[in-house]
Amino acid sequence: MSATITPAAPAVTEPERTARPLAVLLTLARFEARELLLYVPVFVFLLLYTGYTAWQMAFHRDGMDDYPVLQDVDRAGQTGPLLVAIAVFLCVNRAALRSHRHGTDRHFDTLPVPPWQRILAHALSVVPIAAVVALVVTAEYAVAALQPGAVGHGSVAELAVGPLSVLLAGVLGVLLARLVRSSFPAPLFVIGLYAFVTLVAVASDGSDPDGTNWLSPVVSESGGDPVPSDLLGRPAGWHALYLLGLTVVLLCAAVFRSGLRTRSLGAVTALAVAATAAGIAGQSATDPQALLSARTTASLHPEKEQRCVPHGTNVYCAFPEWTGRTADWAAETDRVQQLAGGAAEHRRLTVRQRIDARYGLTSDSALTPLTGPGQVTVGTRWGGNRVPEFAVGVASVLVAGDEKSAGRLCDARTVTVMWLALAAQPDPMTALRDVRLDDSTVGSAIALAPTEPVSMSAAQTDVVRELLTRPRAGVAASVKAHWAELTSPRTSLARVAQLLGVPAPAHGEEGDSCDS
Repeated sequence: MSATITPAAPAVTEPERTARPLAVLLTLARFEARELLLYVPVFVFLLLYTGYTAWQMAFHRDGMDDYPVLQDVDRAGQTGPLLVAIAVFLCVNRAALRSHRHGTDRHFDTLPVPPWQRILAHALSVVPIAAVVALVVTAEYAVAALQPGAVGHGSVAELAVGPLSVLLAGVLGVLLARLVRSSFPAPLFVIGLYAFVTLVAVASDGSDPDGTNWLSPVVSESGGDPVPSDLLGRPAGWHALYLLGLTVVLLCAAVFRSGLRTRSLGAVTALAVAATAAGIAGQSATDPQALLSARTTASLHPEKEQRCVPHGTNVYCAFPEWTGRTADWAAETDRVQQLAGGAAEHRRLTVRQRIDARYGLTSDSALTPLTGPGQVTVGTRWGGNRVPEFAVGVASVLVAGDEKSAGRLCDARTVTVMWLALAAQPDPMTALRDVRLDDSTVGSAIALAPTEPVSMSAAQTDVVRELLTRPRAGVAASVKAHWAELTSPRTSLARVAQLLGVPAPAHGEEGDSCDS
């Protein structure tokens, strides 16, 4: 008898599963993001950008930074990320050409990962850097918004411009790598793009009737004084849509160039092209007539748009977003008015906030003096040098009666005006230097005010400087006692010095009258 032995069937092992395409893509993107951060230009510029912004927020602050206008703050942070964007563009372009440069393209072709996935991973490697920029931009805005003196309203679309510029630059670098198999054209492209943007800006001469300036990633429109947020007229939402749509269009072009041919890609491309076109059309539209009319009304008839708040005997009229700042204006006005004499000490003043937005956001037009008695102009900026400049405006009205008459002051009354304005400041001598156009405390100069400046002769400057070194209480008593004579256009400079107890100026009768 024989037995048949059946060999045991071999164990069936489940074939090893290949990684999912999305997991492979994310792994490649993480690797390329880490490699991108190791490029010296990206690392250095990102470090400089974050470090400089943090230093500005923590230490480098002037007076006006304590009173930020948020509709200006949101777009003030758009230019810094451009340096990071340039570094990302150059380094992503070089990273995407790494395999070509090292001659390993043919080895990659044997792998299951298609070329378009590797290109997409290079584009996604920019996302962490754009996220860092977004965090810095958000932190910069948040610090400004948390200031007790902050006013206005920011825009999410304006804040998104910086991160979107970095993404756009990275995708553009990837596409250029697919079109030109060399990293040499990348620096030339940056130079050419800069020259093109500069030529467009020069050709437009500050005006932009056809919206060509908005084809640039960043359009800051700075230079003028802040205006209420509803008068900005900036197509920030359309511009953000344009940047996002253009980024997706360029990414689709890079992926298509790398071999991907699917209906899904075509649909995404069509949607991105439509979004880009809509953004271009929206940001190229001219300012509507309603906006232009609102700007004219706010500039010529601000009382129609303002709220008036009483503080003591004075009234302070401001645009709605600035009403919380009237207490600061009142405190400064009271400090100046308490030093005055005669009827001026208790005179009822109307402090009115004024702008000139008729010529756009980049125009820095001078404000015409108010003709009404007791009316004082205040601007939309506050803090720093704007405080003593406002004090000069208040003192001028107390002495001359109205802003129009104050603009014609060219006699010894200037001494009284400048002492009233500066003696109330925490550091009068520093305020004297800050308020003068040449930042000096000697010689003749122009002292700034919200409307017409005050002209100071060398002799008047000597008397004012001497008064500021004396105890304020003693000078204030003399000012109150001789107010009528000190505010008379017929009083000579030598007589003013005598009344206030300081030596007569060594410059003779200079500054006694408009003819001196």
